[in-house]
Amino acid sequence: MWGFVISVLMAILIGIIGDSLVRSRMPGGVFGSMIAGFAGAWLGALLLGSWGPVIAGFAVIPAIIGAALFVFLLGLLGQALRKAA
Repeated sequence: MWGFVISVLMAILIGIIGDSLVRSRMPGGVFGSMIAGFAGAWLGALLLGSWGPVIAGFAVIPAIIGAALFVFLLGLLGQALRKAA
């Protein structure tokens, strides 16, 4: 149970840090940051591997970079959809 809670808290923290590195904002507040954290951890591990400190199963540095990339790409998608409408 505590492992799940720590994983969710780490995902939120990683999502907030990744969001602060990019100019576009992640919609959804804390829930959006959690999604960005989990997606960023997956994307960062996929692109950069698992290196650096690992907390609650998250390789922190690749996860933050992946979260920033995820928020950036989501921001680009949002801008493209706004222009198309």
